Amino acid sequence: MKQVLKDKIIEVCDKKMASKGDNVGLSFYAFFANKNDNPELLMEAATWWIKTHKLNHFEKAVKIKSLVSGIATK
Repeated sequence: MKQVLKDKIIEVCDKKMASKGDNVGLSFYAFFANKNDNPELLMEAATWWIKTHKLNHFEKAVKIKSLVSGIATK
């Protein structure tokens, strides 16, 4: 995963958790604007989310941040 995507995911997770708490859920679409301005990065996030980790559509931000950071989570 590109570092720019890792940084964006961590930033979004931190913001969502700060505003809505640790139980907030999000999808990989949360890391992108409502327009397809970077399809390669969007596909990288989708592949990581769906194929690599087989995550549900919505997952806890704390779990996503842990996965991206390389920290094991339950």
